[in-house]
Amino acid sequence: MTKHVAVLLGGLSTEREVSLVSGAAVAKTLAEEGFRVTPVDVGRDLAGVLSAVRPDVVFNALHGRFGEDGCVQGILEILGIPYTHSGVLASALAMHKPTAKRLFTDAGLPCAEGRVMPREAVLSGGFTSPFVIKPLNEGSSVGVRIIFDGDNLAPLDGANWPFGPEVLVERYIPGREIQVAVMGDRALGAIEIRPQGRFYDYEAKYTAGRAVHLMPAPIHPDAYERALEIARIAHQTLGCRGVSRADLRYDDTSGEPGDFYLLEINTQPGMTPLSLVPEIAADVGISFGALVRWLVESARCDN
Repeated sequence: MTKHVAVLLGGLSTEREVSLVSGAAVAKTLAEEGFRVTPVDVGRDLAGVLSAVRPDVVFNALHGRFGEDGCVQGILEILGIPYTHSGVLASALAMHKPTAKRLFTDAGLPCAEGRVMPREAVLSGGFTSPFVIKPLNEGSSVGVRIIFDGDNLAPLDGANWPFGPEVLVERYIPGREIQVAVMGDRALGAIEIRPQGRFYDYEAKYTAGRAVHLMPAPIHPDAYERALEIARIAHQTLGCRGVSRADLRYDDTSGEPGDFYLLEINTQPGMTPLSLVPEIAADVGISFGALVRWLVESARCDN
């Protein structure tokens, strides 16, 4: 019997447009792989829609809040529908950056020093540049700003900061952007990203030509293995399942091998034509079709 897969896409977050692209690519590929596929543009009536659609499995291609922070996962647990990627707890932990950072630090993983502060306290200044400001629970670098000497803090005023009254302030780590894909308990590989701008921001992630991808990452072999180890341990520390992507900074300004700093784990990596996890998987011989099929076949509920 053909397995019926509902592909959740779109949604309510700031990453809706990216999710539509990811979900369309997944739905098309799953159909080519022989599954019966129903795309579902997610709204607040998701439970009712899924009860009517009655899928065997949900492929969660949502990005951002509501889709990858444990909320949708909780609905799927209640409905008893197996779903791809991480469960309720791991999703919530990974999405809330300060909590994930505490757990990573407790596990002995290297993280950039940082603390949560009221937005007004950051606006008052007194920080040594450069430093990084982040929303507590957004993905795809939404709201992330690097403040260099001479920059003002206009992005934090009330008109430009819709992400809540608190921000995460971190020490800026110089060096290179390295990202690692983990599939199950296996770290597949590390890729280096060289963005045109200051860092790998939302525009660089989803605009063709705004960043160069180097796979495998051209770094010291010992550093490469260390990156894979950090990503695998981080995946296991939060209790992730399915596929995740670890975002790291690699400080090699004093030579190689350098020092890694784990920034965060993404439990719902993008599946767009520019996304990194499919690119890393392809480098080790895993096609996009094989990747999404594996995710569907390993889908489950946690309870």
